This record gives sequence, structure tokens and C-alpha cells, in this order.
Amino acid sequence: MTIRHRITLLVILMLVALSAIGGYAVLQTRTSAVNVRQVTQGVVPSALASADLVSQVKDVQLAMMTLVYAPDANMVSQAQDLLKSKEASLQAALDVQARAAQGQAQTGLVSQARESLANYFSAVNDTAKMKADGKTELAQAYLFANVAQYRDELEGIVETLRIEKNRQKDAAIDELNSALATTTTAIAAATGAAIVVLVLISALLYRQITRPLSRMQVEMSEIAASQDFTRRVPVGRMDEIGHSIVAFNGMIEKIQQSSLQLKQKTADIQAMLQNMQQGILTVVEGVIVHPEYSAYLEAIFETREIAGRPLLDLVFGGTDINSDALAQIEAALQACIGEDSMNFEFNQHLLVNEIAKPMADGRVKTLDLSWSAITDENDVVLRLMLCVRDVTELRALAAEAGEQKRRLEMIGEILAVSQEKFHHFVESATDFISENERIIRQHHEPSHEAVAELFRNMHTVKGNARTYSLQHLTGIVHETEQRYDALRRADSSEAWDQQLLIEDLQRVKAALETYATINEVSLGRKGPGQSGAGEGYLIVDRESIQKQLELLESADPADRDALVSMRESLQRELRLLGTESIYEALAGLLESLPSLAAELGKEAPVVSIDNNGYRVRNEVSHTLRNVFTHLLRNSVDHGIEPAAERVANGKDAAGVIELEVGVDHHALQITISDDGRGLALAKIRAAAIERGWIDADAALSDEAIAELIFRSGFSTAQTVSEISGRGVGMDAVRDFVRREQGRIELRFTDDRRGADYRRFQTVVSFPEDWAVDSLDASADQARQRDADADADAVAG
Repeated sequence: MTIRHRITLLVILMLVALSAIGGYAVLQTRTSAVNVRQVTQGVVPSALASADLVSQVKDVQLAMMTLVYAPDANMVSQAQDLLKSKEASLQAALDVQARAAQGQAQTGLVSQARESLANYFSAVNDTAKMKADGKTELAQAYLFANVAQYRDELEGIVETLRIEKNRQKDAAIDELNSALATTTTAIAAATGAAIVVLVLISALLYRQITRPLSRMQVEMSEIAASQDFTRRVPVGRMDEIGHSIVAFNGMIEKIQQSSLQLKQKTADIQAMLQNMQQGILTVVEGVIVHPEYSAYLEAIFETREIAGRPLLDLVFGGTDINSDALAQIEAALQACIGEDSMNFEFNQHLLVNEIAKPMADGRVKTLDLSWSAITDENDVVLRLMLCVRDVTELRALAAEAGEQKRRLEMIGEILAVSQEKFHHFVESATDFISENERIIRQHHEPSHEAVAELFRNMHTVKGNARTYSLQHLTGIVHETEQRYDALRRADSSEAWDQQLLIEDLQRVKAALETYATINEVSLGRKGPGQSGAGEGYLIVDRESIQKQLELLESADPADRDALVSMRESLQRELRLLGTESIYEALAGLLESLPSLAAELGKEAPVVSIDNNGYRVRNEVSHTLRNVFTHLLRNSVDHGIEPAAERVANGKDAAGVIELEVGVDHHALQITISDDGRGLALAKIRAAAIERGWIDADAALSDEAIAELIFRSGFSTAQTVSEISGRGVGMDAVRDFVRREQGRIELRFTDDRRGADYRRFQTVVSFPEDWAVDSLDASADQARQRDADADADAVAG
């Protein structure tokens, strides 16, 4: 073989070697390009899609928060539409991951993600249904419990899938780098073998392939290591490598956008939780506050030391809840956590729903507590959730509104009473209160007479207050009367506490002063009014004055008889000044009878008054009202029967009460009677025997039995009410009458001696100078006017 041949052979061999090396290099280059394309267009997009799954899960969380805390139906509807679209989008994304899955690990993760997604959206739909049903607090609890649990599970699976995809991506890039390194080595070896022939080819290959690939490798590695998604790999020319770089840059841009969206959504969720105007915490085993809680709790309790603290110390520390109640709360909480949810339902009544929480600066906050159980799929309580609301201002506003309402009601009650009547009532009640205070301060030990006097006075105040429908005062007086009633009962354990009795009296006095202040200050009704100014002034009828003037003008000075007649007429007319009829004196009581009858389920009685021309002096009307408060109420309560019973006995449905005024035996006599069943002698006797006042076989006349009703503590009522049944009434009447040097007695008006019921009259006598009579024609006319008016008077 010649040199030429050898050279030719060498050249041929070199060319063959070069061709082989070049073909191998070309093959390696194409393989590397294919690997790059697979990485940039297959593995990398798949990893990007797995990262986008995390973002979409966050979108679902944000939409769910919007749904639960949406202030209106429009936002709820928008959130529901978004949830539906996100569910479909997540399903589609999982389909993409399923198609791109490599290996059993990725396939298993996709399958777990599908199952977790189904559970997650099942819980989401349950929560949305609760919100639609108006169960907002339950929806919130469900959101922080089951929905959060499935969301965490799905996020964990998706995050694992993303990590697996990133691992696959990194492995592919490493494999690509390894392949590129192999190609570079092969080209370098071929270039070394044919350094002369392939210098230009090697340089060209290095410049066209090796250097761009190396630069791309370095850039990709730096971006992957630094996680700086703002960087881009520069593109020199648009060949296979250039297209791969463009795809890689596009992937990085999408990752950057997804990262920014994820950060923004995470910040939105955090901001929502941080600015939610409600305190939410969960209680874990050991009755400890879980580290995760809403930021508003720190504003409510004014402390940052919340996580990990004992619940009883954080919530109930410093409150007025006693140790026994706290122990019950702690036991109830411990009995719920880790147990069936039924335990929570059984013990929920032990959990306090409102507390007064003192702050460090002395302020007291009113906190509303709402408890709910967080359960698992087996209905076992995992944690208890406590929602705390600061309702201090709401309670203050409610209290203020209640006080305003009470004041308006009191104003209405006062305005329903004339100025004169209200003034007399206040004076009378003040006198009784002062008298009770004097009695209490004089007695350091209980006295039967003192207690009876206290009770009679307070019962009279209550009766007068009820007469004028002063409901707020009636209630307070009733409470004080109950204490007196307990003191006078032989079987009572109530002790004589002078300070406590004074405090009770002060409450009554304060309530009365409140009424008086409203009357004088708010309503401007100072003093007794025009009708009550009789001490300094007298109101005289204009017609009477005119008649007297005409009489004076017509009198003949020379006619002695005419002058005497004129003097007597003037004298009689002046005697009528400062007087009033019985109806006028008792008007307030008579007007209250219809409401009293309604309370007792009876028809309003008809009141007939025959004054026989007599009037009473203004200054005695106060005593008359105190006396007839009890007598009139007794007639309605004990005397007159219910309408059905009256009709069955052939009577009118409405009863009749008759008052007659006269002067007999140098005394003013006022007789009161009604057409009821009569005096219940049999009941009176039975009640007296029961109390041990008389023996069962004692022979007593009807008059003696009737006299028993004047004993202190006597009552025939079957039940105790605010109207009757407390054993006070006629003894108080007799006491009032005797104070004015008068007397009271019962007179039977039938001959049915020994019967269970007998018709009777109550005759009240007062000093004769209380009455004023008319003796001449003009006075007779005035008397006739009073008689006509009183005879037509009907209560109500």
C-alpha cells in the first residue's frame, strides 16, 4: 500500500472517523435537543401546572371565606359561581397531571388528590348550604373545622405532587445536563483526533452548540437554586436551543405570576382573618387555648398573651362567676373534648353565655360567648370553638332604652291623674312612709303591733298607687309589703333587721320621689294645682256670686226681715265654700274600679251616690280616700260576684255599689253597701277557727262573727294576690277612722240570722263638723245639683 493509498486510506479512515464522530455528534446534539424539548415543553410545564394547583386551592379557600362572611346575597352568589368554576378547573388540572404522571408515585398522588378534592368540595357544599339556610355561625364553625381539615389534606397532597414534579424536573434537567456534557466530550474528542481538519468545525460547533448549551445550563441552574423568578435566560438566535430557552423563560414567567398571585391571595386571607370584628378561638384538650385564633381577640381581652393560656383564666378570670360555677364549666369542657358530640349537647347548658369581664384600667366589658363543637367524621368532638363578641355598648344602649321607656310609662301614668289628685297622693304616701320610718327606728326588736301598723300603712300606699295605676311604684311597694307580711306570719323565718327595713323603705321613698320629680320638673305640675289651693284661696261659682249681688241690690234697707234673710242667705252660701261632694272626694277611686274589676274578671260596677245635700270639707278628703280605698276594693273583690254567677242568680251582670251620706247623732255618716252575695259569715268563722281565735264549738252571734273581720291579719281569700289575701283591709280602715275620732260598724239589712251569707251595710262615722248642709233655697239648689250629679255617677 502506497503512501498515497495509506494517506488516502487514512484520509478515508479519517473521513470515516470524522463522519462517524460527526454523525455521533449530530445524533447526540439531536438527542440533547429532544431532551431539552421534553424538559421545557413536557416536564417543566407539568411542574408548573402542579404549582398552579396550589394557587387554585388558595382561590377556593378565598372564595369560601367570601361566601361565609359575605354581607349580602349578591356576594354569596358570586362566591358560589366562583367555587363551581374552580372545582371544574381543579378537576381539569388533575386530568392534566394524570396524563403527565410518571411512575406509580405520581399516579397515586393524582388519585389521592381526586379523592381529597371530592371530600373538600363536599364539605364546601355543606358549608354553603348552611350559609344559605341562614346558619352563619354554624357555617363559620364548619369552615374552621371540617372544610379547613379537607383543605389542609388537599393542600398537602397537591404540595407533595408539586414537590414530586419539581423533583422530576430537577432530575430531567440533571439528565439533560449530563447528556449535554457527554455531547461536549464527544465533540472535544473528535476535534482532538482531527485537530487540523476539524479546527474550524470544532470552533463552529463550540460556538453554535456548546457555549449556548453551557450558558443555558448555568443560567437554569442559578435560577433553580436561587428561586429568583424575575431573571430570564438570554436568547441568541432562534434555533432549537433558542426555542428551548424561550419555552424555559415562558415557564419562569408563569411561575412568577403564579407566585405573585399566591402571595396576594395569602395576604388577602390573612388580612380578612386579622380584621374580622369577632373573636374566635378553639379549646383543645386540657382546656387550653389553641395557638391559632383571630386577631380581634387581642382587642377584646386587651392582651397578646392568648395562645396556650388556660381558657378559664383568659375568659373568666376576674369575673364574678364563683368557684363552683367555674368548676362546672371546666368539667363540662373536659367532658366534651374527645367524646361524642352528644356530650356537648348534654353539657352546653353549663357553659356561660355572657360575662362581665373587668379590664386592667377598671372598665368592665360585657362579653357574649357562643360555644360550638368541632367534630370529625365519626362525630367525635376534636375541639370546642368559642366565639366572643364585645356587647358592652349594646347592653348600655338597651339599658338606656329601657330606662327611657320606663320614664315615658311613668309620665303617662302621672298624666292620667289630675294635678290635685296626684299631689294629694304624694302627700299621703309621704306621710305613710315617714310614719313607717318612725316606727322602724323606734323598734329594735319586732313588735306585733308595730309590724301590723307597718303593713297597714304600706298596704294603703299600694292600694292608692294601684288606684291611680302607678305600676312601677306599685311593684316596689309590693316587695316591701311582702317583707312586712313575712314578719307578721308566725311560721316565718324572717328576722327583724332594722337596717334592711330602712333600706326597703328608702327604695319606696326613692320611687315616690322619682314620680314627684317627673311631675314637678318634667311636667311642670308643681303644687296641688288650682283645686288644691283652698287654704289660701277659694274658688267660688260665678253664678252664686251673681245671685248674692242681685239679692244685695234688691234688699230694702228699711225692711229688717229682708236684711235678716239676706244675711242668712250669704252666711249659708259662704259655708259651702271650701267643700266638695262625696263623688268629687272619691273621684279617683271610683274611676279606678273598672280596671280593678277587669283584673278580677268581673264587670265594672255601677256606683250610685245619694249625698242628701251634704258636702264634706276639702281638708278631710284625704282621710276619706284612705278609708274608702279599702271599702270600695272589698266590695268589688269580695262582695260582687262574677258576671256568670250573677246572671245565673237572676241579677244584672254588673254589680251595684251604693253610697249614702247623712248626719245622725251629731256625726257625719257615710254608708256603703253592694248587691253582692253578702257577708260570708261561714267563711269568717272557719278562718277564725283555723287561726285559733275562737273555739270550734263556740256559740257566737252573727254580729260577733262579723266583728272578727276587723282583726289584724284576717282574710278569707283562698290565694294571695296583689289585690287581696294578705289579711289587711278592715283593720286598716278602723285604724284610719279612729285616728280621726270616728267609728266604723257593720249593720245587717236582712233577717236571715245564722245564714252563711247575710246582706249588710258598712257605716262609717266622722265628726259632724266634717259635713256641711244647706238650709235655704239657694243652698237647697246647690244640694240638689250635687245630688243629681252623684246619683248619676257610674265608675268608668
